[in-house]
Amino acid sequence: MKIGKTEIHIIQGDILSLDVDAIVNPSNKYLQHGGGLAGQIVRRGGYSIQRESDKLAPIDVGSSVITGGGNLLAKYIIHTVGPAMGEGEEDDKFKSAIKSVLKLATEKQFERIAIPAISTGVFRYPVQRCAENMLGIIMQFCKNNETSIKEIIICLYDNSKFKIFSSNYKKIEKIFNALTG
Repeated sequence: MKIGKTEIHIIQGDILSLDVDAIVNPSNKYLQHGGGLAGQIVRRGGYSIQRESDKLAPIDVGSSVITGGGNLLAKYIIHTVGPAMGEGEEDDKFKSAIKSVLKLATEKQFERIAIPAISTGVFRYPVQRCAENMLGIIMQFCKNNETSIKEIIICLYDNSKFKIFSSNYKKIEKIFNALTG
């Protein structure tokens, strides 16, 4: 689907193998990258990513910062802190996190970014809500803002998450196509 000048794709695969300007890391507010995707980023990209992160931490839930990509194909990592279920105002915090990623990518003039299913791991944010909110924010941002981003890849490792995102993508694409003719 193309919104403005931005192509939006959903793929299943390893986000760390993508050759993009930046990948998004769903981080904790202390930017300690020990487990999950964050841990894999440091293990595969090198400890320089953790050292850079240490200088930027802590950050607020719903905000984002950037570090280099170390030894990864992606040149940069955008670290964002999504909500943990039970902390309150999860949807607003989630939407803020996605908006902050898109704004930072635009400020840095990135053309290609890859985003995983933010907060759906140890933070237990429901995958269905993640898909609906992420796709909605991305579409709204690309429609209403001048952005350098030419391609947003939503990259999902897990097959069940991929199916949920794909289903939501198809529904939103139908609605979007009907509205834009």
